[in-house]
Amino acid sequence: MHGSTERVSRRGFIAASALAVLPLLGCAPERGSGRPGPVPAPTRPTPGVESAEPPAPAPRALLLASLAHGDSVAVVDPAVDGEAGITRIRAGASPWGVGVAPDGNRGYAATAEGLAVIDLGAAERSALVQYQHPAPRIGTGEYRAGGLGLAVSPDGSRVYVAVGTDEPRAYLEVFDAASGRFVGSARVGGRPFDVLVAPDGSWAATVDHDTFSVTVVDARTLEAQEHRIAPFGTEGGLASWEKPHYGAVDADGTILLPVQGKTVVRLDPRTGRTENALQSRANSHAHGTVRSDRLLVTVGTGAFGNATGEPNLSVLDLDSGVERIAPLPVPHETVAVWRDAEGEDWAAVAGGNTRDAGWDGITHVRVRDLRERRQPVAGYPQAVVAFAAR
Repeated sequence: MHGSTERVSRRGFIAASALAVLPLLGCAPERGSGRPGPVPAPTRPTPGVESAEPPAPAPRALLLASLAHGDSVAVVDPAVDGEAGITRIRAGASPWGVGVAPDGNRGYAATAEGLAVIDLGAAERSALVQYQHPAPRIGTGEYRAGGLGLAVSPDGSRVYVAVGTDEPRAYLEVFDAASGRFVGSARVGGRPFDVLVAPDGSWAATVDHDTFSVTVVDARTLEAQEHRIAPFGTEGGLASWEKPHYGAVDADGTILLPVQGKTVVRLDPRTGRTENALQSRANSHAHGTVRSDRLLVTVGTGAFGNATGEPNLSVLDLDSGVERIAPLPVPHETVAVWRDAEGEDWAAVAGGNTRDAGWDGITHVRVRDLRERRQPVAGYPQAVVAFAAR
């Protein structure tokens, strides 16, 4: 497939990026007479008035979302309603996980066909790189083979992609950003919905849905250690609902794993030690989660297994244990936190639930007071991350 793109309000997106990256232009010398003009007197600052260059425009918060019902990703301006705030870029069949390099210029999407490398400034795909373990067939939906979870290393040098085949276990493949190719892989657990990376880049981990586990992979040696995550046991096996789906990395490098809206398991990836660190009253089957400062924000998809509540969004204080819960009208899938021009934090909750029970859009929940607004995004946005256009 060629790197073509459908541009919706490309002008608005490119303008925002340009403001963030163009240097300020100085004044050119006046041309005309060829004679030197008078030498201006030195400028003295007016008393009480600061003399300073106007501040550079602040980076603009944008979202990158995978459109799971098609072959594209969307760059979404969460502050702009309607199609004017959306730019769609062809990535590859049935995209799942997405990520953005630290400089905000390059994006990635784990598709069923391969890893899509996306030039965010030009709003186009620059490469589609085949996995080391390609899918035996191109499919759609939750059980398809191909790329699943994805994470970019803190320095942007590597992209870690969980790749499923027809086998019960998957692979974590390592993409080298400089060379543009995959350079290694490790065997991990079954159907990894999510990939996480250490704050110092020393390990990557997969959240293995079908095997009640998290597999931690050493970034240097690619040696893998699998750790059981089953706070409610493993009864039911593949049919069980009490499994980990997504995780978040705390500031100390431990992994936080919400399960069933009832508990948050804390895993030490170095020792394998686990504890039920926090209790939750969300009582909703836990999917996407993200840490924002000292808050853990988690999507609950409703009543499954021992969770009997409705779809919701949990905002849990990691220090005090205080939890606030926002009801959601339908199940959603993942969540990212972005900050608006007034300094307010919002949770962007992607409506593309893997069980096809969601909606074509993103629900924005203001973290301070749980106020909600809906932003339609056609194509079923499933995985979402926030980044700054620079």
